[in-house]
Amino acid sequence: MSGSATTSARSCILQIVAAFSLAAAGYGSQAPAKVQISNDDCLACHSDKSLTTKRGGRSLPLYIDQKKFGASVHGPLQCTNCHADLEGKELPHATPLAKVNCGSCHSDEFQQHAKSVHGKALARGDALAPRCVSCHGNHDIVPVKDPRSAVAAIKIPYVCGQCHQEGTPVQLNRNIAQHDILENYTESIHGEGLLKKGLIVAANCASCHTAHSILPHNDPNSSIARKNIAATCTKCHANIELVHRKTIRGELWEKQANTLPACIDCHQPHKVRNAFYSQGMADADCMRCHAAEHLKASDGRSMVVRASEVAGSRHVKVACSQCHSEVNASRVRPCETITHKVDCTACHEAIGQEYAQSTHGQMHAKGNPNAPFCKDCHGTHHVLGKRNPESFTFSTNVPDLCAKCHREGQKAAVLYTGKEHEIIPRYTESIHGKGLLKSGLTVTATCTSCHTAHHELPASNPESSVNPNNVPATCGACHHGIEEQFVQSVHSASITRTGQPLPVCNDCHSAHSIRRTDLDGFRLDIMNTCGHCHAEIAKTYFDTYHGKVSRLGYTKTAKCYDCHGAHDILKVTDPRSHLSRANVVATCRKCHSDATRRFAGYLTHATHHDPKKYPFLFWTFWGMTTLLVGTFTISGVHTLLWLPRALKMRRQLREEEAREKAAESQADAKSKDNNDGQS
Repeated sequence: MSGSATTSARSCILQIVAAFSLAAAGYGSQAPAKVQISNDDCLACHSDKSLTTKRGGRSLPLYIDQKKFGASVHGPLQCTNCHADLEGKELPHATPLAKVNCGSCHSDEFQQHAKSVHGKALARGDALAPRCVSCHGNHDIVPVKDPRSAVAAIKIPYVCGQCHQEGTPVQLNRNIAQHDILENYTESIHGEGLLKKGLIVAANCASCHTAHSILPHNDPNSSIARKNIAATCTKCHANIELVHRKTIRGELWEKQANTLPACIDCHQPHKVRNAFYSQGMADADCMRCHAAEHLKASDGRSMVVRASEVAGSRHVKVACSQCHSEVNASRVRPCETITHKVDCTACHEAIGQEYAQSTHGQMHAKGNPNAPFCKDCHGTHHVLGKRNPESFTFSTNVPDLCAKCHREGQKAAVLYTGKEHEIIPRYTESIHGKGLLKSGLTVTATCTSCHTAHHELPASNPESSVNPNNVPATCGACHHGIEEQFVQSVHSASITRTGQPLPVCNDCHSAHSIRRTDLDGFRLDIMNTCGHCHAEIAKTYFDTYHGKVSRLGYTKTAKCYDCHGAHDILKVTDPRSHLSRANVVATCRKCHSDATRRFAGYLTHATHHDPKKYPFLFWTFWGMTTLLVGTFTISGVHTLLWLPRALKMRRQLREEEAREKAAESQADAKSKDNNDGQS
């Protein structure tokens, strides 16, 4: 080693010490002990990321990731199993090491590679010839079926494209007839299936050229030689002959007795698309029967397929036999061999997996007749895209589509035992429903926006999109800005760690009957909503002026969210809080424009019922109450004690008044008599 490798000398000291120890251990014996090098010995140096060597004027890294090597298929092996020239040697070892011979273990593959165009190029010293390590890697090799593998099916085109791509040295320096191989493959039906749809069963480079026995097409032993093409293609297209007898004219089918034309006569290599011949003859055979209006199945179902519906559907370019895959073209009635229903997952695999996990899919798997299947929502032969206004799955049509089962009285609503009822009418009158159905806002949330289209699960399921833990993210798909505020608030599970359930969107806004937040009804109900969790604080609020006025139906007075915020509620000690010392005056000024610092010192939730938090108010209240009660008690006792005396005095007063009145009457009578005598 040279260059920067010398900087790692200290990391090799242990190896030198180990070598001396081994030598010392064999001292005095008949022969020196054979040195055994372990993986740990090697990694003592090669786990250093700065370890490099120079080769051909380039600096090459010698670092080995121990974790990746341990997880590789070679993890159980010792380094000396591959680097055999180190067997019995002492450390530090001499450089450079001999090339690893993979054929010592993989003899069949090694022999195939040696006979291939790659092996022959390597044998004649071609610098561009790929070796095993060029495709498989070296210390991090994982099984080919592992998605992480360098030669996993979906990565094969890019591995081969390192050399066989327009502009690479291989393409520039070799007289290769095929150009733009990677680009042509990418746009082919095989490439689209593999790279765009993730169908790992789609043919890749190794499917046709093989992995190690790659030979030119003019070699009789090549998998792509003209006489071998059919066998190569039928590895995947097993019954292609039966299908082709229905679509290819006889003179093209057999040029000689029992001889097929080569596949590439119709399908160009690397850019395989639809065949050069007219497509749809097999569909025409189907329509000879299924165009008849009177055609019905044994159970009375109509079997009519209208060509106009198929022509306008998303499956217009899909042949009947691609969905009804059990047809046998050798029969007079090809469909008589069909025994199973159409399997949509043959093309829509990912969606099929989601559906299988959903409540609908689980019910369908159990044979429940009420379980909706693909055709119940998407239709059969007239499947339209979700952006087509005529489609069942177009935004404005989704509520009616779901209502077929979930409207009150329908099959899903009858089976449902949860709390939510009258779901469809509530949604229709909600802000989402009005936005969608009355205002025509197709971006408004529909049933599938919250419950997803194919992965519907009950709220109790942790994987459900409407599970309390997932509701903020579900709502955040549309209300992203609000979600960003919410996840930083005290109501977020990531901020507040508690064993108690924390509120999420539907706790305040409900699930299906969401109202506008600027309506009086919502503003007046919000205190009760907050009071579900903050019962004691809600009581103190209703003792204040704000609360008492709110009870009278006045909506312009401050509610909970006016002071604390709606979605960005933070602790008062947080500088960002609406009620922090820096922000509280501004919060009060939203209603009280002339609010000052002293004004903002008002104790909003102060209560005389809490001696610990508000002792001054508590003792003042009870002191004044005691004074008032004591005063009225003493006054009452005094009044009661004085009452008999007052009644006696009143009686005596009346008696005295009666005597005085009688005396006056006598005096008046006497005076009258005297006057009469004088006259």
